[in-house]
Amino acid sequence: MARKMDGALSFPVQVKRLPQKGLTIKIEADRKERDALRDFHELEDVKSFKADLQIVPWKKDGIRIRGRVKADIVQSCVVTLEPIDAKIDAEIDSLFVPQDSRLARLPLDENGELIISADGPDIPETFSGDSLDAGAIAEEFFELAIDPYPRKPEAEAAPPVEVTFGTEGTEEKPINPFAGLKDWKQKT
Repeated sequence: MARKMDGALSFPVQVKRLPQKGLTIKIEADRKERDALRDFHELEDVKSFKADLQIVPWKKDGIRIRGRVKADIVQSCVVTLEPIDAKIDAEIDSLFVPQDSRLARLPLDENGELIISADGPDIPETFSGDSLDAGAIAEEFFELAIDPYPRKPEAEAAPPVEVTFGTEGTEEKPINPFAGLKDWKQKT
């Protein structure tokens, strides 16, 4: 199955003529959109998906999006492959500026070197045109909140074993990860 590269949700919002007090947007995915989210993010199921967003002007030409994404999903345990119910509750706080904005440029110090602070704020993301896709932004934070290795609490991976077949039947013994080194000798 070919995977769409642009996501499963789309909710374009005109931001060039945004009211000064902003817009409140509520997105609730219907069954078709939840199925698209399930397939796109390779989940077992998406039982619900809701996003409550506040889109307000920021500085001269920028946009600030704040809100939450909440979802109930079902994933497969990485050990047992059994279904696991999970809840997504992701906070959104992002800044966007037009591509040609000076606010989109990375700050430089007096020597012309790039200044990046791990603790500092992120630089705003850029957009082109006169709209932002609020659905795609909500989906991005949804994806970031999905546990990449879901595991049932009681699930334990069995240690690897080597199975040998002989005349007396099969024999299982634990694999020693250093067994291949016993014949290795350092050449001087």
